[in-house]
Amino acid sequence: MAENRIEQDSVYGLAATPDFLEGGRCFAARASGLYVSSDGGRTWRDAYRSLALKTPLTTVTVALSPQPAPETTVFAGALGGVLRSTDSGENWLTATLPTPPPYVVAIAVSPEYESDGLVFAATMEDGVFRSWDRGASWAAWNFGLLDLNVYALAISPDFGRDETLYVGTESGIFSSTNGGRAWREVPFAMEAAPVLSLALSPGYAADGILLAGTEASGLFRSADRGASWQRVYEWDGDSAVNQLVVANTGSGSWVLMALAGTSVSYSRDGGSHWRSLPAAASLDAAPTCICAPQGLAAGEPLLLGLEDGRVILAEIPDWQA
Repeated sequence: MAENRIEQDSVYGLAATPDFLEGGRCFAARASGLYVSSDGGRTWRDAYRSLALKTPLTTVTVALSPQPAPETTVFAGALGGVLRSTDSGENWLTATLPTPPPYVVAIAVSPEYESDGLVFAATMEDGVFRSWDRGASWAAWNFGLLDLNVYALAISPDFGRDETLYVGTESGIFSSTNGGRAWREVPFAMEAAPVLSLALSPGYAADGILLAGTEASGLFRSADRGASWQRVYEWDGDSAVNQLVVANTGSGSWVLMALAGTSVSYSRDGGSHWRSLPAAASLDAAPTCICAPQGLAAGEPLLLGLEDGRVILAEIPDWQA
């Protein structure tokens, strides 16, 4: 397990190309900006250096297009806009969102981005923005979205066919089945909100499994695309479920990983039972975000961002052990 210090401010978001250990790239969004590493996370530099910024640009989220480098497009969410780079983070263009400047907290790129060019941005007070031209221009798409305080954004792995998106908000969950053009409220216990994180199973098209992490009420699961819910787990203490990561293991099953409070844990049964992640159990600083660029199969890399400015490079454990 390797650890690397960038700056003394928290890591808010991580994204990496699948080949980042072999010359690809990983990005860390921070209060002091966006940082990039091209040597497997060993060293980092300011990704915004070509912008020659006079003051730090707080960056909360970062997302990548599915194309391999060097065609990878990087999207970074900041106060008032979305920055995009079409050359893997070397040069940047800024798309300013309508005033007053919204705070972009989550970005989702269409799995069919190469053909449809769709990107979505969630904001804290202004709902969801949609770009149909690969991030060059944006428009608010909030018809039916009754709560514009959005904390989480999730896109269907089968988006090319079902056009399904979900957002977690201050009051609950909303869904869109027409590519974000219109939204409807999903039945969810208001007393369990706010919803801070969302994830869809890799087999969502067939099993309809949707997972929702809350601020104070634990984890909820729906097996019917949000029509009904069951609370499946509640962590002890102050354990807001800030992030969920779902991926296939390579053996026909899938694993769910959760960042809840200061712990990182994983479940092999859809969230009913959990084990602590060994790489995170002994950390001397609280984890703030996680990234599994090659999925959650045993032996694959795992990135952990910490509140003290470090990025930890660990390894996915053998789930069967």
